[in-house]
Amino acid sequence: MMSDLDKASPELQQLVADADTGGRDARGFGGKVVFGVALLWALFQLWYASPLPFALGFGLLNDTEARATHLGLALLLAFLAYPASRRAARDRIPLVDWVLAIAAAFAGAYLLLFYRELATRPGQPTTFDVVTASVGLVLLLEATRRAVGLPMAILAVVFLGYAFLGPYLPDVIAHKGASLERLVSHMWLTTEGVYGVALGVSVSYIFIFVLFGSLLDRAGAGNYMMQVSFALLGHLRGGPAKVAVVSSGLNGLISGSSVSNVVSGGIFTIPLMKKAGYGGVKAGAIETASSVNGQIMPPVMGAAAFLMVEYVGIPYTDIVKHAFLPALISYIALFYIVHLEALRLGLEPMARARDRTVRQKLTAWGLGISGTIVVCSLIYWVALATRHVFGAAAPWILGVLLVAGYVWLVRVASRYPDLPDEIDVNNPVLPPTWPTVRAGLHFLIPIGILIWCLMIEEMSPALSAFWATVTLIGLMLTQRPLLRWFRGQGDIAQAWRQGWNELVEGLHSGSRNMIGIGIATGTAGIIVGGITLTGLGLRMTDFVEVVSQGNVVLMLLFTAFVCLVLGLGVPTTANYILVASLMAPVIVELGAQSGLVIPLIAVHLFVFYFGIMGDITPPVGLASFAAAAISGEDAIKTGVQGSIYALRTVVLPFVFIFNPVLLLIDVHGWWEVAVVAFASTVASLAFAAATMRHFRIRCRWWETLLLLLATFMLFRPDWFMDRMYDPYQEAPASDIYKVAEQLGEGDRLVLQIAGTNIEGDEIRKTVAVQLQEPGPGRERLQKAGLTITALGDMVQVANVRFGSPAKKAGFEVGWDVVAVMVPADRPSKHWIYLPGLALVAFVWFMQRARAGREARRLAAAAP
Repeated sequence: MMSDLDKASPELQQLVADADTGGRDARGFGGKVVFGVALLWALFQLWYASPLPFALGFGLLNDTEARATHLGLALLLAFLAYPASRRAARDRIPLVDWVLAIAAAFAGAYLLLFYRELATRPGQPTTFDVVTASVGLVLLLEATRRAVGLPMAILAVVFLGYAFLGPYLPDVIAHKGASLERLVSHMWLTTEGVYGVALGVSVSYIFIFVLFGSLLDRAGAGNYMMQVSFALLGHLRGGPAKVAVVSSGLNGLISGSSVSNVVSGGIFTIPLMKKAGYGGVKAGAIETASSVNGQIMPPVMGAAAFLMVEYVGIPYTDIVKHAFLPALISYIALFYIVHLEALRLGLEPMARARDRTVRQKLTAWGLGISGTIVVCSLIYWVALATRHVFGAAAPWILGVLLVAGYVWLVRVASRYPDLPDEIDVNNPVLPPTWPTVRAGLHFLIPIGILIWCLMIEEMSPALSAFWATVTLIGLMLTQRPLLRWFRGQGDIAQAWRQGWNELVEGLHSGSRNMIGIGIATGTAGIIVGGITLTGLGLRMTDFVEVVSQGNVVLMLLFTAFVCLVLGLGVPTTANYILVASLMAPVIVELGAQSGLVIPLIAVHLFVFYFGIMGDITPPVGLASFAAAAISGEDAIKTGVQGSIYALRTVVLPFVFIFNPVLLLIDVHGWWEVAVVAFASTVASLAFAAATMRHFRIRCRWWETLLLLLATFMLFRPDWFMDRMYDPYQEAPASDIYKVAEQLGEGDRLVLQIAGTNIEGDEIRKTVAVQLQEPGPGRERLQKAGLTITALGDMVQVANVRFGSPAKKAGFEVGWDVVAVMVPADRPSKHWIYLPGLALVAFVWFMQRARAGREARRLAAAAP
């Protein structure tokens, strides 16, 4: 089956290729080499993610060797797939690129090829080591210029220059500098630079998830999600825009690329939106805002989300949990925005709804939703029961049941016609809903396997994606032969060949999509290496404190500004790595000194959210350019309009920094989760209405102010309650073990600690660490990485385990625990939701009455 990108025009395919996969389409021998290397890379990553090396005792690679292999293949493909300039040949590979590709691949794989030799002389590089590392750095910068963009290469050169020129810089940022030998050794011959955490995350997590998304799209899941969205929503007012939002959200479950999301969905939705009456600029902006939000939608978020696993030090499942509610709220708000636009423009449905009574509609939806819930619950409990009864044999039994369920779903799909490959833009016909849903239910199996392994079995992200990918490979090879067999159509051998070809092409596409990411993560290592080599991170605290004057809001605005500026030319992944490395610890530290406990995950998600905005914001937002190319409108105007639509996403990071319940932190029980989700959703809708200045009808200025006030009350109920009651009561430091034992699972222990920083200043700050399963207070603290010594009333931090939650939260060895902050016995802050909801209801009914009076006036004036 064609992927959604294959249906785009050659110009759009070239735009996506230049941004994601490489703009060169070599023919002949060169093309076969590129295809073969890409296939080899995909197979290597599948092998590395699988348990087979450990089971067979063959092909085992340590982290450094795997990273070297990953970078070597990425560099080889970068010079073969990306031309040196726009004028360079695109149908053949010049000789100079062959030479550069081979040299870069050798330099990139140097740590693999000479691992034993380098291990025997750490810190003592030979002349050949230094030359290879120097050449490797230069070639990596050139590959970055080609595959990622000139701004990223310039940024890396700036950090290299900073490492060299330290003694000659102003005192604020000066350092002793580094020699060429020390610099290239740090960057290329250790895991502190290019082969650091970012590249490790790329080889361990990002590749297998990108490959999974590529294969799922090639199998036909992307088209299935588009058709289901159209069947569900095409008959509504502003239907094409709502289809764009929902289909992009569904694609966001499996894809983390903004540009490819825009093109794959936009080739259908943007022309349909224009025909419906939205206009080219707004149509492109809606598709851009929808597709960019795909990077924040779990379970497969943008590549930067996998880096959080290492930087924040929590499992990927926790990141998914924290990110889910803001992502869902953002999509609901965008859905509401396009509805408001349809009301403002007076749009009518494009496709005629099927003639059904209200009772028939409710019956169909009730049966569909209840049936889905029953089936999902049945699957869950059968799996748990099987695991409990059969123990070690459970995976084999579940595997048999899974195969049987898959064959049954394909049999169900065979009773319905194949889904069309595209939507007829000129004459859209609304497909029947449930037959369309049933025609591709088997596509949900790999996604279900991924979520089950991640969330229920709690496997690593890489192993979860591996099993989901293996399931998907089986689906791709068998779905067409089974469909033909059930339909009695014959020529099953041809169906097998078609499935095999789709699988091979999907593996190739997945590797091509990874070239830029692999290069970007390697280059990001130069930036991180420059920070660690020069100690720049330690100087950032003073710099940011001067800029923000210790004000947390100003500090966050400065961080957001840096993310948006970097987003003008640096991809999301590199943007996140740079800003998170420099700014995240600073925000947490300065917040603690201001008495504000900011969870580290909230800061990293803050940086992540503003990093992806670079794909929208003009003048160089690539997603906006892709949408403008489809709509035929100006890219800058599309970007500006998309940025306006993105305001409902931009406001969320500021909310969860100060009110982390939006990230499901300090939330107890499903009832509180439901209350927070409902109030936050209403807040986002009210904010969308205020920014659009349209609720039921156009808002007056005072109605807009009331909606903004309601938004603040629903998003920040703690702000109002804190003005009436203190959130914490101080308990003696000697009660620390008692309080730690009394706190529930997942609660945060909040402490005030005091000590002397590295500059000799006396500092007092508020820090918190999340406690896990109940138990004695001392044990709970030690599991969080914190060792406390208590002598009477004097309590001190004796040790903070490296890389532990306590270390990342800002605890310092040798500092005194001044007080334990115990949650105060006060009314729930959720009571503030009631006046906030009342304000929204008041504006709603005021506008309803005004709309009624206007309708009666027009009716009376009519002849």
